[in-house]
Amino acid sequence: MLLTLSTPAALPLPDPVMPERGSAFMGIGVLAHDGSEAAAADAPAARITQTEGVDVSSYQRDVDWPTLWSGGARWAYTKASEGTYYTNPYFAQQYTGSYDTGMVRGAYHFATPDTSGGAAQADYFVDHGGGWSKDGKTLPGALDIEWNPYGDDCFGKSQSGMVTWIRDFLARYKARTGRNAVIYTATAWWTQCTGNYSGFGATNPLWIARYATTPGTLPAGWTSHTMWQYTSTGKTVGDHDRFNGTQAQLSSLATG
Repeated sequence: MLLTLSTPAALPLPDPVMPERGSAFMGIGVLAHDGSEAAAADAPAARITQTEGVDVSSYQRDVDWPTLWSGGARWAYTKASEGTYYTNPYFAQQYTGSYDTGMVRGAYHFATPDTSGGAAQADYFVDHGGGWSKDGKTLPGALDIEWNPYGDDCFGKSQSGMVTWIRDFLARYKARTGRNAVIYTATAWWTQCTGNYSGFGATNPLWIARYATTPGTLPAGWTSHTMWQYTSTGKTVGDHDRFNGTQAQLSSLATG
């Protein structure tokens, strides 16, 4: 008797586990979409006029700020909120702790344009830690607008719809605080989801996300970046950043 062996039909792979709402953080989609090149830390010449910083979220829990300070970090951004439904339970320790260590600090909001309007999310951000004070140690709030970890990359928005949403957020934030918010994004996402819109470059500082030896091509409208998230594998906390200037220039941005 001859036995014949057959190859079983391939089974579909299960969908990746979707993260829990509220768990997003700066750069959550950067590695998956843009990848990573050689560590920027291996290029010391680039650090001569750049000031080291970090960004944190609830993922880091209580942060060892003295160790980060000893390692050269002089500024920090803490996730304050997401959508209109989440606030970081570790915000006080992270936001106040960085300040108490001597760092210039700021707060950021993870945008979810599919859950509520831009103005509503700006209000929620300001009401939950994203405000600004002219104390010389508080940076303007940052809008983290990037790949959607919970679904469609562009949150179900058309390019024009996304631009409108961002504009509404920025306008409300400035009305509430008197400052132009920083925009954190990646060039690939900005091109895909806003059509590489150029209208915010004259007013809003750019925080570019790119894990490489240089910030690379910037989104339309910006001729230079203000901040650069250059790695997700730094010491003490993963996300490390560089301010494109001196400590004095960083203080000037904080002062307004």
